Amino acid sequence: MAVPALARQDADDSAPDEFAPSPRSWGRAFGDIRAALAQRELWGHLGWQDIKQRYRRSVIGPLWITISMAVTAAALGGLYSQLFGQPIGTFMPYVTVGFMIWYFISACVLEGTETFIANEGLIRFLPAPLMIYVFRTVWRQVLFFAHNVVVYVVVLAIFFQQLEGPYTMVNKATNPDAIVHPGLSWWALLAIPAFVLIVVNGLWVTLLFGIISARFRDIPPVVGSFMQLFFTMTPIIWTTDLLTGGAPGSPKAIISFLAKLNPFYHFIEIFRAPLVGQVQSWTHWAVCGAITVIGWSLALLALRNYRSRVAYWV
Repeated sequence: MAVPALARQDADDSAPDEFAPSPRSWGRAFGDIRAALAQRELWGHLGWQDIKQRYRRSVIGPLWITISMAVTAAALGGLYSQLFGQPIGTFMPYVTVGFMIWYFISACVLEGTETFIANEGLIRFLPAPLMIYVFRTVWRQVLFFAHNVVVYVVVLAIFFQQLEGPYTMVNKATNPDAIVHPGLSWWALLAIPAFVLIVVNGLWVTLLFGIISARFRDIPPVVGSFMQLFFTMTPIIWTTDLLTGGAPGSPKAIISFLAKLNPFYHFIEIFRAPLVGQVQSWTHWAVCGAITVIGWSLALLALRNYRSRVAYWV
């Protein structure tokens, strides 16, 4: 008995295409990244609109970002310089740069957990690459960071004389083991590749935590709690110079060891050290490079396996 042509056509259409790439394929994962890069005008515009929308009907608009950063740096820098007995001329730039880069890193982590959840409507109804929302989130934080750079320029102009020559963050008379820093030089330009590396890590953090948080909604508050702990354990408003000279097993030595295990410490140091004229250890670059490779490997694996499920999870 002959099979009607229409029935044969329906059967052929319903049959699985053995040559079509699997939803869990590296080709689709890297294709998603390439497609998102090609649509940079889209996520660039969306990121800028996020900032404009946040400060809509505000008189000075995004300048509130700069003012908020300036007030925080001035208040905490002035307070802790007195509590720790630090010279304000070197401690204020130290705190300012530390807050600048910490705000960027913590925002990538915290808002990264919400990146797909916050874009639920677009993900479900707009056929766009998943990485667009990752680029949108990180680009928005880059714009915030650009506003905060103004604060560093002002602080540097005020305290430049204290930073241009060799100095120490603590009194050598009370702490003979204190580190003498060389002062500002052309090595400050190393902050540029350092920030690029931090942005690259911000992308994989946003991607990986965004996928995990879309599946498990308990992740964002848990990450928020841990970020508060890491802020305390990271030398942002305190200096590692205060921990020098500690005997093995002493509280100073233990805290110094824990600080070196903190991944945020290494990322902050590769950016902050050259901008405040401090000694920069290449160990920080090695640790950050290893974290970058491991982090992107995990993020790409998550993108490969769960890219097609994010629309259902959100």
